[in-house]
Amino acid sequence: MTVLADPQTSTQTSPPATAPAGNAPEGRGWFRAFLLRLHFYVGILAGPFLLVAALSGGLYAVTPQLEQAVYAKELHVPAVTNPLPLSAQVKAAIGSAGGATPVTVRPAPGPEDTTRVLFADPSLEESENRTIFVNPGTGEIRGDLTTYGSSGALPMRTWISNLHRSLNLGEPGRVYSELAASWLWVVSIGGLGLWIDRIRRRRTAPPKARPASGRARTVWLHGTTGTVLLAAVLFLSASGLTWSASAGENITALRTSLGWLTPTVSTSLNGPASTPAGDHSGHGPASAPVSAAADPAAWDTVQRIARADIITAPMVDIKPPAAEGKAWTVTEAGREWPATASAVAIDPAAEQVTSRADFKDFGLPAKLTRWAIAAHMGLLFGLPNQLVLLTVAAGLAAMVVWGYVMWWKRRPTRGSAWAVGRPAPRGAFLRGHWAGVLAAITAMVLVGMFLPLLGWSLLAFILLDTAIAGARRRRRPLQPEPEAEPELSPER
Repeated sequence: MTVLADPQTSTQTSPPATAPAGNAPEGRGWFRAFLLRLHFYVGILAGPFLLVAALSGGLYAVTPQLEQAVYAKELHVPAVTNPLPLSAQVKAAIGSAGGATPVTVRPAPGPEDTTRVLFADPSLEESENRTIFVNPGTGEIRGDLTTYGSSGALPMRTWISNLHRSLNLGEPGRVYSELAASWLWVVSIGGLGLWIDRIRRRRTAPPKARPASGRARTVWLHGTTGTVLLAAVLFLSASGLTWSASAGENITALRTSLGWLTPTVSTSLNGPASTPAGDHSGHGPASAPVSAAADPAAWDTVQRIARADIITAPMVDIKPPAAEGKAWTVTEAGREWPATASAVAIDPAAEQVTSRADFKDFGLPAKLTRWAIAAHMGLLFGLPNQLVLLTVAAGLAAMVVWGYVMWWKRRPTRGSAWAVGRPAPRGAFLRGHWAGVLAAITAMVLVGMFLPLLGWSLLAFILLDTAIAGARRRRRPLQPEPEAEPELSPER
């Protein structure tokens, strides 16, 4: 097995040609050198964030099965052929909750499922509700758990979700996930550029016979895996940013200005037909419903009217009015393909639908957003979706590990047998052609305005790298900063 070596990275004993200190590659070379250094820095500094995001994301992908097993008593009952009226089930839950008024009811979507009755609880965190699980056939209380958000995540899945999103550190911890999602697409596209350049160089460089190093094989695994998983990784990065703090707000603002928000019904009994809303709705604090919800019979009326209209999905959320003069809402809650998100607003006193939002009338951006979020959560296509996420998570974790292995074998330890090759060049960015530097700075400023954490961390990288390069040149003015290139992959 042989390796094609780049002349700049040959391990032959002849020394490389020298150049005056401070020189840097011009034209395309300077940007390639900068891209190589950026890829190196991101891999080293953001690697731990990416590794945690990959491992926790892979774990989250299997939470549907874990949830079904851990909470089987609360979620399932023997098959029910003649369920009680919804009002009777709600009344049983109200009794168990000490007379509190529900904020949402999710009727049993299948004959072996329980009905969920959600209550606001001031002792819980934001987006959390106290949920009573009711046997729809007998009215038996099957459980009393805390659920999170519109997805109704149970405690175990909520903990894993928060681990993935914020390391369970609350709002400050979301910086980690936003950094990971912001840099993931940059390091992926940059890595693809370097991989294509490596293939081009291998094809044009004259072959040199030498033993294939272990690092060369690691480079091949790292680059090939990243290329195969590129589309999936870019999707996870883009969809994950919608959950981030600062970048997520900018994405929502952009979608609002373009009219890409998801339509939702108007709850005003005298208001307009519909208004747009974000796609992560249902995550805010629940408000206490008005006394209309205290009449259990109203739940039966609202369910009947909704089922006679456009609501056909097995899983729905029924919400009573949050204030006087407001309507009830019924929204399809399923995420599996081809689940929809149609919704109606209902006035039970008049027994009529006052507003509706049919999923088939949603704009394409709203539909794509909903499908993308469901796919990111591993819910859109069920088990195949989960297996793809597990594969991508494992591949991303492996690439991070391989990246550290490559760095370790090339770490700047002089005289070490492990120090294969030379470190990536420093300070290449600001020494390039002025037009290219100006274009790159403009692009980075625009991206940084939309993704603030990415922008600030990128600025810190450029300043730090340039400062280190200047310090090294002042210390060793006669020794140039060599351009480096990782070993090329072995021919197969």
